[in-house]
Amino acid sequence: MRGIDTPVRQRRRRVFKEVANLAYNSTNLKDDMEALPYKIVDYEESEFWESVYRDRAIIRERIRLAMGMSLRPENREHPGHLTQGLEESNIDEKYYEPPLMQVIPSACNACPENRYEVTSSCMGCLAHPCQSVCPKGAISMKNGKSVIDQEKCIKCGKCREICPYDAICHKERPCKAACGIGAITSDHLGRAVIDNEKCVSCGQCMVSCPFGAIADKSQIFQLIRAMQSGRKIIAQVAPAFAGQFGPKVTPEMFKTALKELGFADVYETALGADMGCMAEAEHYVKEVATGKQQFALTSCCPSWSVMAKNLFPETIDKISNELTPMVATARLIKQEHPDASVVFIGPCASKKLEASRRTVRSDVDFVITFEELTGMFEAKGILLDEIKAMDEMKDATAAGRGYGVAGGVANAIKECIEQYYPGTPVNIQHAESLAECKKALLLAKAGKMNGCLIEGMACPGGCIAGAGTNIAIPIAARAVDKFKNEAEKKVPDESVDQEMVELEKE
Repeated sequence: MRGIDTPVRQRRRRVFKEVANLAYNSTNLKDDMEALPYKIVDYEESEFWESVYRDRAIIRERIRLAMGMSLRPENREHPGHLTQGLEESNIDEKYYEPPLMQVIPSACNACPENRYEVTSSCMGCLAHPCQSVCPKGAISMKNGKSVIDQEKCIKCGKCREICPYDAICHKERPCKAACGIGAITSDHLGRAVIDNEKCVSCGQCMVSCPFGAIADKSQIFQLIRAMQSGRKIIAQVAPAFAGQFGPKVTPEMFKTALKELGFADVYETALGADMGCMAEAEHYVKEVATGKQQFALTSCCPSWSVMAKNLFPETIDKISNELTPMVATARLIKQEHPDASVVFIGPCASKKLEASRRTVRSDVDFVITFEELTGMFEAKGILLDEIKAMDEMKDATAAGRGYGVAGGVANAIKECIEQYYPGTPVNIQHAESLAECKKALLLAKAGKMNGCLIEGMACPGGCIAGAGTNIAIPIAARAVDKFKNEAEKKVPDESVDQEMVELEKE
C-alpha cells in the first residue's frame, strides 16, 4: 500500500489538516474540537464502516492522537469527552504521553493472526496433493472440495505450496507480519495489541494496517503554538524529504515554503550526517580494522539501535557513540542560534522518541513527519508547486545526503575511509527491516561479522520508507539519488570531524 493514496491515508491527512486548522484559527478551542468529528464525518451513511457513529468514534481517537493526547479507554461506560486533557496538550512546548504507537480498538478488524484457508478456487482435483503433503492429516474432502481442520493445522504452508490452482490462501494479520520483533499480540476479542516492552516505534505496523487502526502521536499542534509564541523556530530536514512533496518541488522551493510557513531558517540534517560519517570512518580504521573491536554498529536509526540494546545487550559497546545526524545538527543549530527552538522534519516516527530520551541530550524541541507537515501546508493553503524559490540548499555533501536510503550510511563511511585512509580494507554490511536486522545481529553474535561495519535500518528501504513518508519507495529513492548528485562535494572535509568532537563536548 505504500505510495498509494488510499482512503486511510486521506483520512489521516485530513485529521492532521484539521488539527492544524484548530491551532491556526480556533477562537474557542474546546467547542471547535468537539465539533470536528461532525465536520470530518458530515454524511448520513458511512463510506467506510457500518455506521457514521463508529466512523466518528474512530475519528475522535485520531484527533486525540494528532493532538498528542492518549486514547480514551473503551472499557468504561463513560470514557470521557473528546477534549478531556486538552489543557495539558494546549501548550507551546514538546508534549508527549507514552506510548507513541497506539491501536484504536474500534478501528481494528481483528484480522486472523495466522491461518490457511481453502478458497472457492478449489477444483476438487483427483490427486488431492494438499491432502498428501499435510503432515498432520488436517485436510479432508467435503462436497468435493478440500477443507482444513484449523484445530489440527500447524501452519506449515505445505498445502498452499503444492496446490496446482493456488486455491489455498494464507491469512496473516498485516500489522503483525510487518513487525519484525513480535510486538503485536491480541486481546480477548482478537483485536491487535502492541506490547510496549518490545515495540521500538518504527511504525511499520501503522503503515501496513489496511484499516488504519494504528496511529502515532503528533506534535503539530504544540509546534504551531510555539510558532505563534514569537520564538525563533528553526527546522532541520532529513535528506529523505526529496520528492516527498511532489515531483515539481525542488529542494530550494521546499526551503522557501518552510520559511513561508513560519520557520526562521532551514538546515539540512545531512550536515550532521557529514560530521558523523567522518567520525565513524576514523573509528572503523582505528578500532575495527585493527581488530581491537570485533565489529561496529551504526546508531542513526533509533529503532534499530533500541532493538539491538534490548535483544542483544552484549552488542551495546559496539553501537556507535557518535551523535546521530538529528542530534548533531540540532546542536550545531543551537550553537549558532542559542535562542532558537529546533524542529526535526523527517520520515521517521521513532525520532519522536529519540528527541525525548534522557540518556543523551537531543537539543530537538519538536519532531514532525513529512505526512504531518503536509497537513500544516494544507491548513495554511500553501501550494508548494506554485512556490517561487528564494533560497538555496547546498550545504551538505553527497555522502550525508545518501543517509536517506538503505545502505547509504555504510557507503558514506566507506567513501570517507577510501578518501582519507587509502589502502584500509573496508567490510560493510547493511540490513533492512527489523527481521533482517535481527539476523545480522545473530550472525555478529556468532562471530561471523568480525571486521564489519553493520548498518541497520528498521524500515525496508531505509528512511525513504519511514512511517511518515508520502510517496512510493522507488520514487523516493530516485529523488534522493538526484538530490545527492546535486551536492557540490562528494565527501565532507576533514575539518567536520573536529566539529563533531566540539559538539559532543557540549
